[in-house]
Amino acid sequence: MWAGESDGRLDCRKEGVHLASRPVQRKTVTVLFCDITGSTALGESVDPEALRGLLARYFERMKGIIERHGGAVEKFIGDAVMAVFGVPVAHEDDALRSVRAAAEMRAALPGLGLHARIGVNTGEVVTGTEERLATGDAVNVAARLEQAAEPDEVLIGEPTLALVREAVEVEPVEPLVLKGKAARVRAYRLIAVHDAPERRHEARFVGRERELALIRDVWQRARDERRSEVVTILGQAGVGKSRLVSELVQAFEATVVHGRCPPYGDGVTYWPVVEVLRQLQTLPRDETAAATVRSLLGELEAVTSAEEIAWGVRKTLEQAAGERPLVVVFDDVHWGEQTFLDLIEHVALLSSGAPILLVCLARPELVERRPSWPVTLRIEPLGRAEVEELIPQRLDAALRERIARAAGGNPLFVGEMVSMADEARGGEVAVPPTLQALLAARLDQLDPPERSVLERGAVEGEVFHRGAVQALAPAEPHVTRRLAALVRKELIRPDRSQLEGEDGFRFRHLLMRDAAYEALPKLTRAELHERFASWLEAHAPGLVELDEIVGYHLEQACRYRAELGSPADSELRAAARSRLTAGGRRAYARADHRAAASLLGRAAAFLMPAELDLTLETTLADALNEAGRSADALGRADGMVKRARAAGDRVAELSGRIQEGHFRLFVDPEGATERLDALVDEALPVLKAAGDDVALYTAYYARAMVAGMRGHMDTMVTAVDRALVHARDMVTPVLIGWRSTGRFYGGTPLSQFLAWLEEEEAGKPPNIYARRGRATALAMIGRFDEARAILAEVRATLVDRGAGIQAAMTDGLVSVDVELLSGDAAAAVRIGEEACRLLGDLNERSFRSSAAALLARAYYELERLDEADRWAARAAELGASDDAYTQMLVRQVRAMLFARRGEHAEAVRLAGEAIAIGEGTQGLNWQADSYADLGQVLSLAGRSDEAVAALEQALARYERKGNLVMAARTRTRLENL
Repeated sequence: MWAGESDGRLDCRKEGVHLASRPVQRKTVTVLFCDITGSTALGESVDPEALRGLLARYFERMKGIIERHGGAVEKFIGDAVMAVFGVPVAHEDDALRSVRAAAEMRAALPGLGLHARIGVNTGEVVTGTEERLATGDAVNVAARLEQAAEPDEVLIGEPTLALVREAVEVEPVEPLVLKGKAARVRAYRLIAVHDAPERRHEARFVGRERELALIRDVWQRARDERRSEVVTILGQAGVGKSRLVSELVQAFEATVVHGRCPPYGDGVTYWPVVEVLRQLQTLPRDETAAATVRSLLGELEAVTSAEEIAWGVRKTLEQAAGERPLVVVFDDVHWGEQTFLDLIEHVALLSSGAPILLVCLARPELVERRPSWPVTLRIEPLGRAEVEELIPQRLDAALRERIARAAGGNPLFVGEMVSMADEARGGEVAVPPTLQALLAARLDQLDPPERSVLERGAVEGEVFHRGAVQALAPAEPHVTRRLAALVRKELIRPDRSQLEGEDGFRFRHLLMRDAAYEALPKLTRAELHERFASWLEAHAPGLVELDEIVGYHLEQACRYRAELGSPADSELRAAARSRLTAGGRRAYARADHRAAASLLGRAAAFLMPAELDLTLETTLADALNEAGRSADALGRADGMVKRARAAGDRVAELSGRIQEGHFRLFVDPEGATERLDALVDEALPVLKAAGDDVALYTAYYARAMVAGMRGHMDTMVTAVDRALVHARDMVTPVLIGWRSTGRFYGGTPLSQFLAWLEEEEAGKPPNIYARRGRATALAMIGRFDEARAILAEVRATLVDRGAGIQAAMTDGLVSVDVELLSGDAAAAVRIGEEACRLLGDLNERSFRSSAAALLARAYYELERLDEADRWAARAAELGASDDAYTQMLVRQVRAMLFARRGEHAEAVRLAGEAIAIGEGTQGLNWQADSYADLGQVLSLAGRSDEAVAALEQALARYERKGNLVMAARTRTRLENL
């Protein structure tokens, strides 16, 4: 018998179910209230004995209608009836059953000589408590709807209408003001109930010839052209994305690996990548890439960036695919961090020379988070003939017809209903209106021990382990047997274990995991999350992202307790904060600033209103700033300053003010450098006396930025070195990179700089940023071919890693400088034009201002004076007033242009300003260039003696720096004078 039909009664007493004995659960149910109107007048006009008999018939008739439709009468309240649909056993059409019951109850009232009001509403409640069967807002709203209804009227709430819309005829009423509700509540007057029409549902990939052919073509292209291809399959849960891929790759002669994005929240960035790398069990031949991969796997402690990780992963995949074609399947991509999505795009766009197929499975939420993501396939429901192929012949024709009609083309619905038909007694099987209702119905069919095991597995996640279940259900003696039963019922399946010595399992569908988890009361969830975190700490100490995962579970334990009005104790909050902080610091150290900001932000949420954690908050603010969220970083620093001031913590207040001033260099630069410098001077004596490493790191980092803005490059190096002494866990590639920048552009002779680089790189992967300095240094000593070769390698590496801004900057500043040194101004113009265009496309201003000034210089060398003037103006427009390098270059080019036009006084003035700016810097080569340009300006003005003096100043500085090329060029100019 098909459950829910007029004779499909649910008699809890007959089945031996004692409602109050059911375990406490959270369930989505539909609640119905029916109350007689005019009962006072009735009592006055009817004999008490007759009234008693009338009410008895009323209660019996209402109860019979409710139970015939599968509902349960919770209680009688005076002359009102309260019923719940979905307890003790949920059905996929509980909302429709309740509306049909309401319509039948209304139709029965005239025969009893009564009038009544009825309200129906759907929502989440808690069931199985000792006090009452169902508790929650849905109960209150249903009662209020009944009170607002007119006699003989049924009002249904909007959540109920959403589930029964296609089967009812309704008309809206004016939004209601209900007691206890802040906002008006939408309600609808029930006119009639009809048979539910056939529904359309999303389908999974079974029998998809066109889709299969499309992906096979993509795979063939990847193999033929030995390139990377990406296929994104988008569809609702249960539509068949994973099934399609499973069917497809069986025919591929390829290595197939899988990675999944876990639903643990922000910050678990590289989990799917680590899964793939462990399955491949290979390392790239490139030592740098291999070191990056080993660092990602937790085998090597090294600071690396998101770009380097993407590059290292791509090299690994290319090497694996070079041995055998490779298919990489990433599941649940909609949960992936933005950094992980960037990595996929990096591999897809930049891989070459090896056949790689990237298959991304995602729900539609992916394109909401990432609108630009290319979608290869969007799945529609299966056709009727294909659905019928999925239904086994062992079922009778009538049941087959019911399943096919109810499935609406969704193959998951078909499979689940077939399983329910096999398990149900008497051939009963519910018709699921939604996937969530179907899964809830399946859960309610499980024996209590099986359900308990399933719910405990759901606490860990879609993939879980037998040991975790046992730890969360210590009183269950037969965990393995229960798991085997759940495998047989096709709710879960064995899966590769993430932990050594453990059996792994995976939910067949993530929504089954969600349904099992969401049925748990929040207090139970909190307790289980906390216990699972303890178990994981003990059993997986080597897990790569242990801090992030343990932190997530402790965070959930705290969150649910807070939602129940019983905040977690300080020890649990501290443990959650500690774990999230550790994960955030690790993300920060590898320059994954978005993940760091997320994890550290969640950790900071555990701070009490007046509490200060200088290390956490400083790192969080730095991560926000480096992630491009300068306004948020400013807000964070400002908040810390206010709390520190209120607490009388002078060190934290000064540290926060310094950070705030540091960030203003990027968002409000005018005057910010001077103010920040003065603040650091004021703060350092206090911070040194306190000996606070975090505050001192903040101060010296800020001092380095001030020095860089002013061109005090040697001072920058000293400040960075001091910051690194105090940095501890806050070291990033960004901070380390400033050391080579300062040494190269400062007063360090090139010979010493090159020797220092050799020492720094000994036994370590080469620093890509330092190699740019090496290339320019080699060009300055006349080794142009070596310089160009290094830059070609650097450029290719940066492009490979998807570092577009860095690659364009390498061309616009370093490569242009090298070509100017070599005397090939035409090459400098060609490279500089393209670099400025790319930087403009990327909306970058800082590097572009200096690149524009260098391009103006290159145009001047080519005698294309109008273009030189135009690019000098563009550089002046883009450059900050305290950007010493850009301001010098602009004045030097303009001075020479004025000199060529015969406006010598203005030319000398501008050249003198450039020298004045340069003398205020520690950029030895910049100073030499400014004197050399003054010499040219003075020579064009006929002031030869002064020109000689200027060129001698330039020569002395070129020789001190070791710039052999420019020193030789300057000597020639002196001889000519």
